[in-house]
Amino acid sequence: MTIRLGYQIPNFSYPDASVANLFPTVVAQAREAEAAGFDTVLVMDHFYQLPGIGQPDAAMLECYTTLGALATATTSVQLSALVTGNTYRNPAVLAKTVTTLDVVSGGRAVLGIGAGWYELEHQNYGIEFGTFSQRFERLEEALQIIGPMLRGEAPTFKGSWYQVSDALNNPRLRPTIPIMLGGSGEQKTFRLAARFADHMNIICNRADVGHKVEVLRQRCEEIDRDPATLPTSFLAMVAMMETQAEVDAVLARIPPDRHDRVFAGTPDQVADMLATDVLGAGIGGLTINMIINGHQPGMVTLAGTTLAPLLPALP
Repeated sequence: MTIRLGYQIPNFSYPDASVANLFPTVVAQAREAEAAGFDTVLVMDHFYQLPGIGQPDAAMLECYTTLGALATATTSVQLSALVTGNTYRNPAVLAKTVTTLDVVSGGRAVLGIGAGWYELEHQNYGIEFGTFSQRFERLEEALQIIGPMLRGEAPTFKGSWYQVSDALNNPRLRPTIPIMLGGSGEQKTFRLAARFADHMNIICNRADVGHKVEVLRQRCEEIDRDPATLPTSFLAMVAMMETQAEVDAVLARIPPDRHDRVFAGTPDQVADMLATDVLGAGIGGLTINMIINGHQPGMVTLAGTTLAPLLPALP
């Protein structure tokens, strides 16, 4: 499993779209991504919209219901959360959920998972948030339950946060389901990725990409894992525009401290930036979102045809 070119859909607020037309707009993006050469379609696992994208009360579809529906609307793309908040679900139930998604999709599920971070959702939904360290303790325990269940084992585990006894997980379609961690934490996230993950999606400023790749390599070597067995991708916010004036208008709407996360320009400019700053720094794949205009027909196709040539073909 790897992600060569992924398309993330994090925004469900579309101009002039009613709630009745919301999901058809999501389906149209997923199908366009599939046809344009993207190998993975991803959604966020949040209940409220995130700061920097919109207000908390903006439209937000529940992750796994959405992925299950997209499984019936697509035929070849992998389907994943970027990433599941571990705090939101019991790990055994999450293993069952993603395994069911795999069966429904014909073997296309990827478990993207992270420690969870959006405190407002936890407070408002009555979900325990805990400290930073506690959330990573919980994630480490969860992975020791989820991993075996995805492989068809029936684990018994008793930790400080979770307990299971002979936890069965049937039916299953494949011998296992790949696990992807997402984030940028060098001490906790990267160490867990080296131990448990099949893929690492790195989320950071473009100036830090090369450093993050090197640290992830070190975390693998510390446990005698070949770094080549942990492929990487990078999450990029992309805004492709026809003119420089349009690009300038987009950047004017984005706080200066977030410009390093945004790849805005003409298609050729965006391709050059990603090739140099991300792929050139050692990342193996790209996952993009197009929050500003991805819902407009043709934009995802433009991104796919522009970016696919930057990446080696999958075997």
